[in-house]
Amino acid sequence: MGGNILGLDLGTNSIGWALVKESENNNEVSEIIKLGVRVNPLTVDEQTNFEKGRPITTNAERTLKRGARRNLQRYKLRRNNLIKILIENGFISNETPLTEVGKNTTHQTLHLRAKAAHNKIELDNFARVLLSVNKKRGYKSSRKTKSDNDGMAVDGMAVAKILYEEDVTPGQYVYRTLSKGKKYIPDFYSSDLRNEIKKIWDKQAEFYPSLLSKELFHEIENKNRGQTYKILEEPLNLKGFKQAGKRDEQRLERYKWRQQALSEKLELEVV
Repeated sequence: MGGNILGLDLGTNSIGWALVKESENNNEVSEIIKLGVRVNPLTVDEQTNFEKGRPITTNAERTLKRGARRNLQRYKLRRNNLIKILIENGFISNETPLTEVGKNTTHQTLHLRAKAAHNKIELDNFARVLLSVNKKRGYKSSRKTKSDNDGMAVDGMAVAKILYEEDVTPGQYVYRTLSKGKKYIPDFYSSDLRNEIKKIWDKQAEFYPSLLSKELFHEIENKNRGQTYKILEEPLNLKGFKQAGKRDEQRLERYKWRQQALSEKLELEVV
């Protein structure tokens, strides 16, 4: 019984293939219709990872290296911009050393940072402190918006700037964004989120002074969603409830609560 047969030879660096027409009876000779090979050249490291079954792909490794190059480039831009501002305002000059000098200087800048919080330091040392803080100040998110309808701000630094300039909380910002039909929720700094929680708690404490105490607030600080509910369940006599509606509607409602909580009384379950 004849027919066509596809043969494959799978290797670490290549895939060989051949399409064979098998003879229908013993009097005919089978023949190769077409054959070829697809070569996938790998570096020594890539082949080693492949043979050991490591999950990281070539593209993933390139993404990591590209991210490292971007972070370095952004750091250099931030540093150069800050140095320019410091020189323009007379904090330092072009000849001012901005690195640790002398012996036993391993933690010199860290010592200056700690001292600057409580005592006066020289302007050139203050410049070094600012440069040290600026080194890891902020980040760019690797997430990208697919279209303008998703939202404009992508990274935490851009969003933090908007929150500061417009004096809004993350909840207010997201509710405004979702209300306009956009779906993207950006990354926020943890400090901005903590400030929002504090503002909400202080406002709702005006309506529930005997329940929402400062001591109870300190108990839920830095706790996740489940831990927070467990802590509040007994003192606030929470029964639990489920939101109605579709997923997007529920999300919009939750951010609406976060906005309302800053100015009006909400039910304890909502708080």
